[in-house]
Amino acid sequence: MSEDFEAPKDDLNSELPAGNGEHSDYKPADTKDANVKHQLSGMYQNWFLDYASYVILERAVPHIMDGLKPVQRRILHTMRRMEDGRYNKVANIVGEAMKFHPHGDASIKEALVQLGQKDMLIDCQGNWGNILTGDAAAAARYIEARLTKFALDVVFNPKTTEWKLSYDGRNREPVTLPVKFPLLLAQGVEGIAVGLSSKILPHNFNELCDAAISYLHGKTFTLYPDFQTGGSIDVSKYNDGERGGSVRVRSKIEKIDNKTLAVKEIPFGKTVASVCDSIVKASEKGKIKIRKVEDLTSRSVEILVHLAPGTSSDKTIDALYAFTDCEVSISPNCCIIDNQKPHFLTVSDVLRKSADNTLALLRRELEIRKTEILESLHFASLEKIFIEERIYKDKEFEQARHMDAACEHIDLRLTPYYPTFVREVTKEDILRLMEIKMARILKFNSDKAEEQIARMRQEIEETERHLANIVEYTVEWFRTLKEKYGKGFPRRTELRNFDTIEATKVIEANEKLYINREEGFIGTGLKKDEFIGNCSPIDDVIVFFRDGRYIITPVTDKKFVGKNILYANVFKKNDKRTIYNVCYRDGKEGTSYIKRFAVTSVVRDREYDVTQGTPDSRVTYFTANPNGEAEVIKVTLKPNPRVRHLIFEEDFSRINIKGRQAMGNILTKLPVHKITLKQRGGSTLGGRKVWFDSDVLRLNYDGRGEYLGEFHSGDSILVIYNNGDFCTTSFDLNNHYDNGIRIIEKYEPDKIWTAVLYDADQQNYPYIKRFCLETTARKQNYLGENRHNELILLTDECYPRLEVVFGGHDSFREPLVVEADEFIAVKGFKAKGKRLTTYTLDTINELEPTRQPLPPQKPERTETDKEPEILDPDHGKSESDILDEMTGQMKLF
Repeated sequence: MSEDFEAPKDDLNSELPAGNGEHSDYKPADTKDANVKHQLSGMYQNWFLDYASYVILERAVPHIMDGLKPVQRRILHTMRRMEDGRYNKVANIVGEAMKFHPHGDASIKEALVQLGQKDMLIDCQGNWGNILTGDAAAAARYIEARLTKFALDVVFNPKTTEWKLSYDGRNREPVTLPVKFPLLLAQGVEGIAVGLSSKILPHNFNELCDAAISYLHGKTFTLYPDFQTGGSIDVSKYNDGERGGSVRVRSKIEKIDNKTLAVKEIPFGKTVASVCDSIVKASEKGKIKIRKVEDLTSRSVEILVHLAPGTSSDKTIDALYAFTDCEVSISPNCCIIDNQKPHFLTVSDVLRKSADNTLALLRRELEIRKTEILESLHFASLEKIFIEERIYKDKEFEQARHMDAACEHIDLRLTPYYPTFVREVTKEDILRLMEIKMARILKFNSDKAEEQIARMRQEIEETERHLANIVEYTVEWFRTLKEKYGKGFPRRTELRNFDTIEATKVIEANEKLYINREEGFIGTGLKKDEFIGNCSPIDDVIVFFRDGRYIITPVTDKKFVGKNILYANVFKKNDKRTIYNVCYRDGKEGTSYIKRFAVTSVVRDREYDVTQGTPDSRVTYFTANPNGEAEVIKVTLKPNPRVRHLIFEEDFSRINIKGRQAMGNILTKLPVHKITLKQRGGSTLGGRKVWFDSDVLRLNYDGRGEYLGEFHSGDSILVIYNNGDFCTTSFDLNNHYDNGIRIIEKYEPDKIWTAVLYDADQQNYPYIKRFCLETTARKQNYLGENRHNELILLTDECYPRLEVVFGGHDSFREPLVVEADEFIAVKGFKAKGKRLTTYTLDTINELEPTRQPLPPQKPERTETDKEPEILDPDHGKSESDILDEMTGQMKLF
């Protein structure tokens, strides 16, 4: 900037004079006078805003009418001009498109390749790249393209196209193409302009047709994205594609075995290479534990993730979603050009406008078609009368001195027939009659002419009927499109509700946490000190001190937290099952209290206190119980002649679990010598209540989905699939389940199942079997080894009654009632079973049982039953012995 530049006194928001919007002393920026000082504000206003408007309207944002950016519109217009049914070299298409697009061949070729990769409007031949791998297309001289039949049917109609001059004025190009389909939503679009951007996700072809039909019928509709790359999508926050919404897209990950995972589909906008790189980076950072990543992608995606020994495949799947590009969040921004202005709409708004535009275009096409048929009918009627009445043979016609006289004679002869014509007869019509060749007159057939006129009248009536019922005509148009092209566009992206994956729960705990109690340090770098447990880089540590203070601090390599550490471990946020049992002394000689509490969430590196904060307070007993266990403690008081019983017991199960700031219950007001563990206890929180959410095929403790029951340690879940497979799993939240679940419930080893099935090895006769299912982590099948066996009925009723209804040639037989427990004994699930009947079977119905099992009786206690473990730290000493021992110890001090 020159030294003599003077900043304008008014800023961009200042009021400008009317007219040219400039300051009084402002000169245009192109003024050649070197003495003129240009104002930056005026330059910005005149140049930058013009450029921004141009980019928004003419380059980056699609138009609402046809859903195309200008470069895409010009490419399609060029291909339509070149269309002859054969492929054209892309280099030739690019060269022809440069007559309309002023931004060079590179941008045209890139836009053409992107259109071709969407596999909707352009029929491609050659190497057009790969959206899965990110590989680029071959050079323009090697690849070819032509318009698809869908594009020819839907996109073009010169009779309904509005035209304008190209940038150099030598050619005509369409303002917008007359697209009779919501192409914008079908293909999706992404563009970055100046000051705004547009990102519209692609949607399914068939669902767009159905939505347009629903809108035209006045019904509600809902649209969700569908991607070429497949995967699954959570649309709970899609917000109809409006700005501010978002969707989560996940890869499809299959479990080949316990050591290998396969990524079969990738999220929209990602490539195989980017997904592989993100997995490798997550492994290098220690977030997941894998041996290697293997890319076997060819026509379809296949990324093999080989796990390290001892790694949970279920937990790794969650970690892949949490830490890699196997799950991404996409924020749509439905920005379009309408009436030469950018607008932010919803996907439903775009669909409605597109359907209205389709209806308007179809109406206009019908009106044009009607006008054309009327013109044809008008001339056909004139021609018929002209030839049948042999007007061309009249003496006045043959002897006419000039053309006007001949026209006047023909007009005079046609006058009696004027009421039968569609419109008035003009001189142009008469001149056209005079151009009829003699060969046509000689071959004229009156009957065929009448048939042709009748057909045209019928076609006019049909066109008028369509115009009168234009909505139904438009609906039929969309139905025809769906029937003709819908099979080529199946939904590829599965709609699902995703569960929220907590990073702290799925990250690999591949680091070791150590503590130096003497110096007060804690961290992963203290290799020579006391080992606490495994942790991850994003974990937190909870530390309790003997004076009752406690803090929660992030895991680091080495950190000073303070001396007199009582307890330290990895902290689990929102964990309501870990209960801390504490006894503390309030002050130096104060009352002793007992309390139970959980720590669910606190502020990092902020000190909290278990006690009441009195100076010299001290924790006298502490345990951390991962499942809310409550033990019995033995309290020994200091010797006091006024106290009769110096030893008493306290059960933590009698103490309610309260907040961490609660004072607690009074344990004793007397001085305490020591507190020791008397007897370990069980959980006071009961079993873990588990639910199964069928939407995400995952277990949860939050009450979502089907309640499976209350689970204790050692309990299992039974999963039975529709194909006869079954297995048992733990009730760990990291478990993954496949689709096709028939039954999922708490496993009961003694439950008897009854199954009726068609045996493919025995001419598909119905067999019945009764069995108990075993615990097995590997899937097994109770229908037999032949995969063609077909299940008819499965029940867990103890005494099932079945009604066998015969069909076919045996339909005259009375239904047979079978008591299953009397018909066949209980055997293993691999047993073949017993043939139910040899007659033709129609259906088998389960009837109400006539018997119910007796309630289980509580077994009587025997002498061999073990007593609960009691820990006596005083080894059976009497109270007087303990008192003498304490007195002797005190005399020594």
